[in-house]
Amino acid sequence: MSYIEKKYTNKINEIFEDLAILDSSLLNQLNKKSVKNINEIAKICAECNKKINLILRKFYPEIKEMRDKLNIKSTLKFYYDLINKLTDLVRNIENFKKIDQKYYSKLIEFVNQKEELISGKYKMICTQELTAFYDKNSRENLEKILAEKIASKNREFFTFSSLEQEIRKIAEITGADHILIKHANEINRAEMESAKSLIVYTISNNESIDKLEKIGKEIKNFLESKKYKVVIRPGLVITNAELLPDDM
Repeated sequence: MSYIEKKYTNKINEIFEDLAILDSSLLNQLNKKSVKNINEIAKICAECNKKINLILRKFYPEIKEMRDKLNIKSTLKFYYDLINKLTDLVRNIENFKKIDQKYYSKLIEFVNQKEELISGKYKMICTQELTAFYDKNSRENLEKILAEKIASKNREFFTFSSLEQEIRKIAEITGADHILIKHANEINRAEMESAKSLIVYTISNNESIDKLEKIGKEIKNFLESKKYKVVIRPGLVITNAELLPDDM
């Protein structure tokens, strides 16, 4: 293991320790089973998302040891699902001002089963994903399928991608009121020749322009971590990532 890989593995483990502390805080809030503390839950969700994105952008790409990649990826899978569940909780409470008590119980059970889920369900999923990615025959088969899908311009294939969902999740957690994804039919090609999508997001009228910029930067950082080109403008992200448009 190289020096930088060892260093980054340690950094990731430190972040996972911080996340474990957040788990305890989250359980404390969930056990109250009250809509009144939803802001605290939202803050914990945002902090988890921030730490996960830091791992993905800065540290994980440098990890080469397969055992370490599997352990890290399995833990990340757990937090992906946790963030999604918390985002749904926050959205439901904001929209309906109440929530079924069973919702809290299911979330508490999920967090309490963290280690079991990571070592079982998520490790199995990640083993399959990593095997498919690194196995030569699997890669060749996958590349063949991708080539056929792209050649036939079968857009239905792209519905299996979670990229759009991740972008929406980031925008919502960061504070966007609404997000619209459109094909970039009219873009200043001098800015980005390969642009394929426009991501338009809005905030409340009384929110600051700083918040608008923060949302754009978070989306930009996420897309760049996936190796996409990005240009941001107030309330707008231009990218060469091919995303499905919203129904108009």
